[in-house]
Amino acid sequence: MADLAGEKILVTGPAGQIAFPLAERLARDNDVWGIARFSDASSRERCEKAGITTRAVDLADPNWGDLPDDFTILLHLAAVIVPGLDFDASIRVNAEGTGRVMSRFRNVRASLVMSTCGVYASPEDSHRAMLESDPLGGSPQPYAPTYCVSKIAQEAVARFAAEDLEMPTTIARMNAAYGDNGGFPAMLLEMVLSGTTIPVLPDRDPICCPIHEDDIYAQTAGLIEAAGVPATITNWGGDEPLDVREIATTIGELIGREAEFVTSDDGIHQYALDSTRRTQLAGPCSVPWRDGIRRMIASRHPEIRLP
Repeated sequence: MADLAGEKILVTGPAGQIAFPLAERLARDNDVWGIARFSDASSRERCEKAGITTRAVDLADPNWGDLPDDFTILLHLAAVIVPGLDFDASIRVNAEGTGRVMSRFRNVRASLVMSTCGVYASPEDSHRAMLESDPLGGSPQPYAPTYCVSKIAQEAVARFAAEDLEMPTTIARMNAAYGDNGGFPAMLLEMVLSGTTIPVLPDRDPICCPIHEDDIYAQTAGLIEAAGVPATITNWGGDEPLDVREIATTIGELIGREAEFVTSDDGIHQYALDSTRRTQLAGPCSVPWRDGIRRMIASRHPEIRLP
């Protein structure tokens, strides 16, 4: 797939774990703008230093200010992931906010809306890769119980907006993104380093499909070109389904620590994703997970001497 170049791109949530490395790379060859609340001034400064033009906008109640109208691509990556049971607040940002930003920038040639694999109903067989046509229901996430429900609502809003506004759209259900900027494997790294026991569910294997930030960047152009009306819906994860325990154990071996696990009803809830459609739309992944994990450790903890 050819890289995106010469576009004027609006990125929501540009300081985020997934969005920042993507926006930073895109800013090398495109005019990239980013909107967020930027409650942390240092995150806005980081974006500006990366060549991203920023504006402070709250998608729950947006004031668009002097944002231009001539963007060619919308990358809607912002999301609120919070504890507690305020479903209204999560839906207002994640679902209604999606409608607001798509309506405001309806003239782009394509939009990419990032959803989550957590929208799927829990499969009976945790090793079976989820298809885009599989039942939805939202997986339990103890750390953010409103998140998956709000993302199902987001998908409904995005699907309606794509048709009502005649706005070519791709909805991508992200799995376990990671890289130098963090992500789920980085969380495992910190747990192993600190000696924190990693919780896993008692009745299922925690299978995920980690995808490196380099592959996310490489596949974005293809997912943009695949945008359609009705919206194109695809999984977005890596090509290698892995048990979370294997990832954590490998991290432990690399850093000289032992990963420890405990069964818990609040254990990690992950899915394997079928990558067939995403591969057809945007190509295969190129970063093997073991290589990506080594790079992540070296970047985030340069004091660790890897074997």
